[in-house]
Order: sequence, then C-alpha cells, then structure tokens
Amino acid sequence: MMQAKRGWLRELPLHLMILPGLVLVIIYQYIPMLGIAIAFQKYIPALGITGSKWIGLGNFKYVMDMPDTFQVLWNTIYIAFMKIVIGLIVPIVISLLLNELRTKFVKRGVQTLIYLPHFLSWVILGGILVDILSPSNGIVNQLIAWFGWKPIFFLGDNRWFPFVLVISHQWKEFGFSTIVYLAALTSINPSLYEAAVMDGANRWKQTWHITLPGMMPIIILMATLSMGNILNAGFDQVFNLYSPSVYDSGDIIDTLVYRLGLLDAQFGVATAIGLFKSVVSFLFISVSYWLAYRFANYRIF
Repeated sequence: MMQAKRGWLRELPLHLMILPGLVLVIIYQYIPMLGIAIAFQKYIPALGITGSKWIGLGNFKYVMDMPDTFQVLWNTIYIAFMKIVIGLIVPIVISLLLNELRTKFVKRGVQTLIYLPHFLSWVILGGILVDILSPSNGIVNQLIAWFGWKPIFFLGDNRWFPFVLVISHQWKEFGFSTIVYLAALTSINPSLYEAAVMDGANRWKQTWHITLPGMMPIIILMATLSMGNILNAGFDQVFNLYSPSVYDSGDIIDTLVYRLGLLDAQFGVATAIGLFKSVVSFLFISVSYWLAYRFANYRIF
C-alpha cells in the first residue's frame, strides 16, 4: 500500500504537467461538440440551441439536394487522394537520393532548404504563388512564352487548378515527410550493405533489396495513417488560392462549410456538412489504425 502511494506521489508531477493541456483539449475540443445539435435544428443565433426549432434530418436532406454537393465531395476526395499518393512517393524518392550523398555539409544544406517552406503559412505562400503563376508577369508564364506557347491562367483554369494545389502542397510539406524516412534509414543495419557489396551488388540493387525493405514498415505506417485525411484537402491552401472561377474543380467541403456557415449564415446546414465529414473521417481513421496495427504492428495504446 505504501509502495503504491509512493509511486503515485512520484508520478504526480507528470500528471500536473499534462493537466493544462488536458484542460485546453476539454475546453476547445470536447465542449464545442455540444454544438452538433445545430445540425438537427433550424438554428437562429438569437434563440440559441435551446430555443431553435428541431427539424430532424432536414439539414442533411437540404445538403443532398444542393446541386453542387457531389461535385464538392468529388473535388475533396480527388485532391486529397492525389496529395496522399504523391505525398508518399516524393519524400521516399528524395530521402533515397539524400541518403546517397556522402558530403554531410551538402546533405544538411539540402535538408534545410527543402524543410524551410513547412514553417511558412499559406497566406505567405499563397501570395508567392499568385506572383509566380501570374498569367501576365509571372516567371512561370514568362518561361512558357519564351518557348512560344500561350500563357496559362493556373489559378483561374479548372483544368490546372487541382494540379497547382497538389504540387504546391508537396513543395511545402515534402521536406517534413522526408525527415521521417531519413530517420527510418538510420535504423537499417550497415552490415547488410557490407554483405551486399561483398556479393557484388551495386547501389541500385542495394537500394532495392535492402533500403526499401528496411523502410517498408514506416512506408506502410505512413500510408495507412494518411487514410484519415481522405476528406481533408487543405482549407488554408484552397482558401488562399481559389476564386469563383475555379469552384468547379477547387471547391472542397471545408470551403463550402465556410461559405454556408460564415458568409450565408446557414449555421445548421454548415454544421450538418461538418458532422458528415467528421463521421466519415472517424471511420477512415479507425480503419487506418487497424491497418497500421495489422501490417506495421503500430499501436496507440
């Protein structure tokens, strides 16, 4: 009994350290969940949640009857899926290339350069992209004109806008993901490479038969965990880059919720869409954690 009490007293500082974070999570994450009730009401701010009329699934039916709902859902899944796939391929390739560099100064310098955009907000990067991709004086269109081609309105053309989102997202984030795979490379036993050299394996065969299999648990883990983001196409990025001319290809669930809820004051409809997204994302996250445990032996508890 005394030993258990001493153990509790020894762990008390750790519990006190986590207390402020726990309080913030409760205040900003759990208490706002009471607002889910708005999804089933014709919500009027002046009346509040208790005074607004309950309409059951009326908001969800309204969302399903909207002409652009399924287009927005498709845009979200399409953009998010491309980001997930390319977000796996590009960091793996870059980490393998960086692993081949033998000069530490060059290797660290490249790592710093590709990691730097991760710290910049989309407000800043959005302004940079608007200038770079400008059809009149942007550097990209100047290069296109130099080859004799017509300028492309990347941020105003539905054919190009999704690809601009995907490529610019990778420009910003692939450096952060690369660090994860570089850390995985350090766990590979160097004696495996020495044995491969003795057997006459070149660098390509060493990469194919040693490096990639050694990275596979992390690759599977990152792939399965990314499934939870299948409905997160990046509100910050899209909001800072899109315009009404590219709603057909760039409008996503989060931007639709923003317009309905904050601009049009349709709070019940916006909450219904947000609740739908949360439920679907929860299902994907649950499946992804099960897959991570099944194939990568990753557990959260």
